[in-house]
Amino acid sequence: MKKNIILTASALLVLFTSCKEKKENQDEKTEVETVAVMESPDPAKIIPIEHATALIEWDGKTIYVDPVGGKAAFEGQNSPDMIFITDIHGDHFNPETLNELDLEGVTIIAPDAVKLQMEENLSSKTTTMKNGESKEMAGFNVEAIPMYNLREEAKDFHTKGRGNGYVFTFGDERIYFSGDTEDIPEMRALENIDKAFVCMNLPFTMTEESAADAVLEFKPKQVYPYHYRGRPEVSDVEKFKTIVNEGDNSIEVVQLDWYPNEEY
Repeated sequence: MKKNIILTASALLVLFTSCKEKKENQDEKTEVETVAVMESPDPAKIIPIEHATALIEWDGKTIYVDPVGGKAAFEGQNSPDMIFITDIHGDHFNPETLNELDLEGVTIIAPDAVKLQMEENLSSKTTTMKNGESKEMAGFNVEAIPMYNLREEAKDFHTKGRGNGYVFTFGDERIYFSGDTEDIPEMRALENIDKAFVCMNLPFTMTEESAADAVLEFKPKQVYPYHYRGRPEVSDVEKFKTIVNEGDNSIEVVQLDWYPNEEY
């Protein structure tokens, strides 16, 4: 009888220990799953506004890229948490538009050349980035990529070191905005780009062929032609798409409406 009692107590001890370990394992698994969910926000949403102007919405934040067009251009959109400017030209840096936006608590990120042209009310909100510099901010990483012209006849439009393209890393997603550039080595050397917003317009940036050739080298998962209105010509986006798809049909060419008020 005594022996049976001892065996029963031992069995209960084993059962209790097993249940405790099982519960701890379940708690640990739940904690890991919770952390995984917290570390995986939805992919960024890109909203085209016009030409070089876009909004990025990610993890509850709204980022404006090259805001132009006045406050009216952003009607119905969230106010910015951050603003990124690529260059000094009016289709990228527009003080009138910036002054019409609600900039309370907003940080502006721009090249030195842009900040030097700002009035105090804007420059006091602006953090500068140089080509090759990276910053961590608001839960994501951004890297400033060079943007400049290669053709002799175009070199004065965009000189090396003055403006920035940007690579944003939101979680596991990497998004590139080229700014005004040609098919420079720094673009061709990009890696692991999920979405690439690539310019193409003459005489200021590059041809459809040059843009496609660069894309075929750095191989983003998706490429979005933007900034493709020239003076007076408009780049042939279908031609660009054909060249890319004939060279590598795994690269998806995505066409957004960058000129909602014009017929192209």
